Amino acid sequence: MTAGIPAAPDAFNGVLIVDKPAGFTSFDVVAVLRGLTRQKKIGHTGTLDPMATGVLPLLLGTAAKAESLLPDTDKAYEADFQLGVETDTQDSTGAVLRESGSPASRGQVESALERFQGELMQLPPMYSAVRQNGRRLYELAREGKVVERLPRPVVIREAKLLAYDAQSRRGRLFLVCSKGTYVRSVIADLGAELGTFGMMTGLRRTRACGFTLEDAQPLERLRAEGAGYAAGCLLPVDRLFSRLPAVAVTGPQARRFCNGGGLSLERTALAGSRQPGLRVRVYCSADSGAAGSGAVNSGPEPGNAFLGLGEVDAAGEQIGVCKLFRTAVPR
Repeated sequence: MTAGIPAAPDAFNGVLIVDKPAGFTSFDVVAVLRGLTRQKKIGHTGTLDPMATGVLPLLLGTAAKAESLLPDTDKAYEADFQLGVETDTQDSTGAVLRESGSPASRGQVESALERFQGELMQLPPMYSAVRQNGRRLYELAREGKVVERLPRPVVIREAKLLAYDAQSRRGRLFLVCSKGTYVRSVIADLGAELGTFGMMTGLRRTRACGFTLEDAQPLERLRAEGAGYAAGCLLPVDRLFSRLPAVAVTGPQARRFCNGGGLSLERTALAGSRQPGLRVRVYCSADSGAAGSGAVNSGPEPGNAFLGLGEVDAAGEQIGVCKLFRTAVPR
């Protein structure tokens, strides 16, 4: 047995935030962690291109069940760019198609960038994982094909110019945007807005799923320190749903919920909000003294055990089971 690796992957259930290095695909990072932890069930919450670095949340073990349930949260990026160059991939990894010597001042770039804030329709690039007629666009692009694509709605909450040199026409942007936004397409469109071209030369994701670089562990350190260190870096799965309301229930109610039974909305702190479809974090209260009363408390106090997600039914009366992450109620 390899030193530092536990005999079983039981300890590896949770969320691990990795600072992805350049040159790795998201699947490469997953493969490294599978080898390190011996946990086969590992998913991620959003692909980063090989040239990109930064926040990559991984879902290990039981946390992998959360992948299809994640709330849509904005992502933040710092992106380096070069004006005056167009490539087939919209970034510096691609073949140069056209170049332009058109100048652009810092003021012009800032003014153009203002027009990229808000709700926009964005055309996905050919070199992307978007499916069309059953095939990925990048597969078609590698065959030399360019097909008609439909623009998709995206939201850019914030777009700020962090640095810019007018002589070299190189700069850096900070973007806060919705899921599915292609930053390299923003840069290409920014170039077009300025009457020239634009390509992305670097990308660092600074926030995803509510996690930031402060939460992230460099992949190199995880590999160097080993499985024990990685286990200590795991975050609880309920951190993924921190924006959702929460209720803490007593032992009997928790057992009912874990067996597929519903919880009466009137007996929770959410009694006044009858919102069908509302998802809720459900915890088992650490206060065993209240277990006999069947009362329902208001939230996830320290020591409470996360059971899973509930969902308010169509009548607005019951919290039913949406997804269980724990089937055994702590005693």
